[in-house]
Amino acid sequence: MLILPVLAAVGASSGWATGIVLAQWPARQLGAFEFTRIQLVACSAILAALVSLLGYWTTIEWAYWPAFIASTVIGIVLGNLAMIECLRRGGPRRTELILSLKAPLVGVMAYVWLNETPGLNNIIGAAIALFGVGLAVFFGSDERSESDRTTGSLAIIIVLGITATAFQGFGFLVVKPAMQAGTDPLAVSALRLLGAAFLISVVALWPAKSFQPKAFVTPYLLGRTILPGFIGYGVSSTLLLYAFSSLDAGIAAVLGSLSPVLILPILWLKEGLIPRFQAIAGAFLAVAGTSMILLL
Repeated sequence: MLILPVLAAVGASSGWATGIVLAQWPARQLGAFEFTRIQLVACSAILAALVSLLGYWTTIEWAYWPAFIASTVIGIVLGNLAMIECLRRGGPRRTELILSLKAPLVGVMAYVWLNETPGLNNIIGAAIALFGVGLAVFFGSDERSESDRTTGSLAIIIVLGITATAFQGFGFLVVKPAMQAGTDPLAVSALRLLGAAFLISVVALWPAKSFQPKAFVTPYLLGRTILPGFIGYGVSSTLLLYAFSSLDAGIAAVLGSLSPVLILPILWLKEGLIPRFQAIAGAFLAVAGTSMILLL
């Protein structure tokens, strides 16, 4: 198994863990739709400029345009709207826990559509990693933590999280053939973001109350909104797309699902609350599972 794709997927997990902690406050201030719109518009412009400078537009295989459209609409627009609303209601720990289900969901989709069958060692390693992720988040929460505060029904939070997970996993998987055909992952990220930014900007023209920002957008709030978006859309998504293009989709999704573990030390630094022993044990299990995937 190649080292660089594995490191890319783990790097994506680190980016999402950081970004989702940074995103909680501005998402609660603006609402899911406006928060997502600002992030998509800003990050699509940044990535489009970067891809233009690097000359990667020429790598796009336009024969796969239906996959690009499906990935944009389902994976980015619908998937991220559901994820941000889950984050607003359930906090970063619970959101990342549910998003860790992306691995088995993508593994099943990859088996059905792409006939990818990972080896036994990879399956065992993935199971250990996922168990560690679940253990770390289930026992890592603390009632004193502001980040664990919930709003509304837990059932709605779970439905939103599972919806986001399925949509995002589909969005990554459906463009894998295009990347295997030579399309650069950074160009795919830029193309998806540009399409999503255009679509959500058109929808925003509709004068519905749900599409309006819940707070006045100050320069500080704007910066706090764009930063986690760039980390997530620009850096982490590109890294995971690269991993998807080189690894079995289910394995890439597992390695890209370690953010619930990595979020523990980030929240520890942010709030000064030491994770519980069970959470630390879960983190070690996740690392052990990842190592098994990498080394065996």
